[in-house]
Amino acid sequence: MAFIDGTVVNVALPALQKDLHASIADAQWIVEAYALLLAALLLVGGAAGDRYGRRRVFLLGVVLFAAASIGCGLAGSARELIVARAGQGIGAALLVPGSLSIIGASFNERERGKAIGLWSGATAITGALGPVLGGWLIDQWSWRAAFFINVPLAAAVLAIGLWHVPESRNPQAKHLDWPGAVLVTLGLAGVVYGLIESSSQGWANAGVLAALCFGALLLAGFAIAEFREAAPMIPPRLFRSKTFLGANLLTLLLYAPLGGALFFFPLNLIQVQGYSATAAGAVFLPFILLMALLSRWSGGLVDRYGAKLPLVVGPLVAAVGFVLFAMPSQGGSYWLTFFPAIVVLGLGMAVSVAPLTTVVMNSVSAAFEGAASGINNAASRVAVVVAIALFGVIFALTFNKSLDRNLARVQAPPAIVEAVEQQRNKLAAIELPADIDENVKAAARQAIVDAFIVSFRLIMIIAALLAAASAAIAWALIESTGRRGNAKPAIAA
Repeated sequence: MAFIDGTVVNVALPALQKDLHASIADAQWIVEAYALLLAALLLVGGAAGDRYGRRRVFLLGVVLFAAASIGCGLAGSARELIVARAGQGIGAALLVPGSLSIIGASFNERERGKAIGLWSGATAITGALGPVLGGWLIDQWSWRAAFFINVPLAAAVLAIGLWHVPESRNPQAKHLDWPGAVLVTLGLAGVVYGLIESSSQGWANAGVLAALCFGALLLAGFAIAEFREAAPMIPPRLFRSKTFLGANLLTLLLYAPLGGALFFFPLNLIQVQGYSATAAGAVFLPFILLMALLSRWSGGLVDRYGAKLPLVVGPLVAAVGFVLFAMPSQGGSYWLTFFPAIVVLGLGMAVSVAPLTTVVMNSVSAAFEGAASGINNAASRVAVVVAIALFGVIFALTFNKSLDRNLARVQAPPAIVEAVEQQRNKLAAIELPADIDENVKAAARQAIVDAFIVSFRLIMIIAALLAAASAAIAWALIESTGRRGNAKPAIAA
């Protein structure tokens, strides 16, 4: 449920924009409201599971997620949808870390790597399945169906969870770090708000500057508070392990391009390349197949080769995949344009995901697996939250400059210039006046498309550089072995 909804909205964005008259900033918030609450509260979710029972907190998250999904399906405006998406984020923050920590508590050390590999494969497959399922539902019914489908799924999860999932908890767990949760949530919200609104309001806007400063101060306060808190969400002692530190830095640098760059990919497919929602979702099928076929195998790579090798090779392959995304222009066969990029990116992520998750869990003692799970999941989500906001700023700046040059080159008439000026925040979804000469309109449409493609290429190159940087982090900080028996735990049990 959580991983499908984390990606299904990307394919639904063009339909949401049209139906709810949403700007690109609204579209960013529809994604960010979910990702922000999930990122900030994952840490609380993992700690709550350790303290109150992992199955209990997991199932509570399922109920909250289902209720918020109904709210999403009934939303009548972009603002209502954003609020309901925030509710989904809270529910997901309880169920996502619980799922992994339940596995960590249910398997012995010898079987844990393969079990986590299956978990990683399942989450990656369902995350990739989201666009396929969502696109089909959008074309056949409505974007609302993509949210309502969570209701029967939730009912099934509750039944399976109550019947088959064992309860477990950490008897040494202390009280929850609510001050830390508030500080990190408001801090991230301030930074994200400032980044998103800067595209339309400008960097000199008082509200933008205040939000960025306020968010940065709160995040600094959160870091200080964690050192003073008796039971912090992020125990500073965990980062004494160089491997744990390196794995989380790698997570930040690898998931930032994955979430940030691919936010714009469905917009490219649907608004520029002319794909239907179903076809845009089906583009991810090779990614799904690679994750399905390779995730369990990659879960055992740490046992055979140690953690460093797959965590250097995987991100480098993913970087090549992002470069390939930057190559196509408009038109062309899918098999010659985006298929190679999808395959290479899928291969790189398949090699990376399970070893990364395994080395995170194996670098801490068993009693702190819930906290470790929460921290690493939060790192991936924070990376996506910040990347979508930051990439949005870069994309908007590049798009506007390129569009101005293109419109001047084609000598666009005042009516088109005025229409574009009023709709810049819609990017490639800009609608041109109907009473304009068709040849002039075609030239203006091509100017918009070319500006989008230039911006998209820049984002993908930045994504490739970040993925390559994550490989460098793995080379420098990840120990050659990630086995629990050979690596020193960050904290004694």
